[in-house]
Order: sequence, then structure tokens, then C-alpha cells
Amino acid sequence: MTAEQVEGFRTALARTGVGSSDFDLNPDVVLPPERKLRPAGVLAPIIERSGTLHLLLTKRSSALKHHPGQIAFPGGKQDDGDADVIAAALREAHEEIGLPPDIVDVLGTLPAHETVTSFRVTPVIAFVRDTFDIKPEPGEVEEVFAVPLAHVLNPDNYIVESRRWRGDRRHYYVVPYGPYYIWGATARMLRAWTQQMTS
Repeated sequence: MTAEQVEGFRTALARTGVGSSDFDLNPDVVLPPERKLRPAGVLAPIIERSGTLHLLLTKRSSALKHHPGQIAFPGGKQDDGDADVIAAALREAHEEIGLPPDIVDVLGTLPAHETVTSFRVTPVIAFVRDTFDIKPEPGEVEEVFAVPLAHVLNPDNYIVESRRWRGDRRHYYVVPYGPYYIWGATARMLRAWTQQMTS
């Protein structure tokens, strides 16, 4: 990644942005004001392959109780031992895909995203400056794959789909890539990133 690209990401991520949620495309949903959200951090690791920037994503294990088989960022809830959500994202990425924190340069964060599972998720954008051995966490991560960053940062690649959830029709973003169906919270956070880069 060139110094100019790094500066471009840092500048865009430093702008004041608007938070997102799993309910953005469903204005009929009324959220209780007293709801409690648990802090979490996810890492958006940018790598360089043959001069092209890619984003690493995971496919969750089909054996998991929550969101089996879905495409996700590495990350998870902030634990007591984590200094902040950035530390949580780096720790979880190390556990889930074997990414050493000492080769990661954090470029900034996106505004937090509220999930249907009552998490307040902060996406942490980072550049991985060296190669590493990808080691999917057994029982958690089925696959780790790379998608061209230009693909997920292009708003033209997003579509809105819907399905019935808890008796109601719910709409959500999808940004398909090859055999990977990237949707829901992951797609919504990526869509927020495209908005942050172009605002």
C-alpha cells in the first residue's frame, strides 16, 4: 500500500460519519431506547497481492449456533482484558485467523454498527504489512478468503434483498462475490465504508 493510499484511508476514516445498524433498511422497526448494547470490535484486514489490495473475510463454521456459514469479519465482543474495541478486534483476528497483531497497522475505525443480537460493533480498518500463515480457528472458522477491496468499496456492487424474519419482511444489503454471499451486518458495514470513502 502506497503512502498516498494510507493517507487516503486515514483521511476518510477520520471524517465524522453516521453509525449504521441491521435495521437501516427497515424503518418500521422501533427499537427500545433503554436497550443495552455490548461493545465489540471486528477487523477489516487489508492485504496486498500482486500490487492489488484485497480484504480478508471469514466464512463461519456451519456448526456454530449463531450465524452458521455466514460471511464475517474476524472479531468479537470486547472482553474485560481488552483496552478497547480495537484491542478486541486485534485479539480476535489473532485467534480466528492467526493474524499477528504486530504486523497490523490500524488506519482508523468506522462509526459503530448495531446488530440484531444487541452488539455495538466497531469496524477497525487496518493494513497487514507482511505475509502470515492463515490459520482458521477450528470449530469457529470454516474458511478465510480474500476479496478485491475495489469490489466491496464500489457502491454499484450492492443490492438490496429481503426475507422473512420473526414474522416480518426484513431488507438487507448484499454484495456478492463469486461463490460468496456477503450479506447482513457484514455487507451493511462494508456499505458504510463505501459511504465514508466517498463522503
